[in-house]
Amino acid sequence: MDAWLLSLATSWVVYPGMFVFALIDGFFPPMPSEVAAVGLTALAASTGSPDLALVVLVAAAGAFVGDLVAYGIGARIDVHRMPLLRRGRGAQTLAWAERSLTHRGRSFILAGRFVPVARVAVSMSAGALGYPRRSFMLLAGIGSTTWAAYSAVLGAGAGAWFAGHPGGAVVVGTVGGLVLGVVLDLVLSRVQHVRGRSVAPASVAEPG
Repeated sequence: MDAWLLSLATSWVVYPGMFVFALIDGFFPPMPSEVAAVGLTALAASTGSPDLALVVLVAAAGAFVGDLVAYGIGARIDVHRMPLLRRGRGAQTLAWAERSLTHRGRSFILAGRFVPVARVAVSMSAGALGYPRRSFMLLAGIGSTTWAAYSAVLGAGAGAWFAGHPGGAVVVGTVGGLVLGVVLDLVLSRVQHVRGRSVAPASVAEPG
């Protein structure tokens, strides 16, 4: 396994692969990019390959572009009719995102980047509700950079602990990323429950 991981890490394909993975994750919830980002940074810290800074850069860039794509989708179509956001948990997350964007838009957009399903709902809701594009781009840039750096810290910690053993570093880093996602998802569920009786506004005139 270690040999396979090392051969993957030294290939240039890993960088555009990370970019595409983070990009798609911005508008397709079933494809969370935390696993890839944390796993690659753990491998980088453990073996020196791939380049840690470059992984963080392409992950942040991909996440940023993905958020803009989601914003554009929300601005052009009725996101309430999308299969992933039309019923059940997706519909609840979308309704919560619409309510929260009006009252605390800036902090909500930044925090939403760290929660797999919420990040898509937040970005699409921002587009659908007319949240100012320039403000969204700035916040998406900050959120994407912070998310990539945080994933790198988590992965690098696992990589340093398992220095010389890339298999163990990737496993621990990936599990850490999954646990982080679960914890944030539970926090999201709790906040949704507390704010569940709020009334969703029709539009957003000013950034929150």
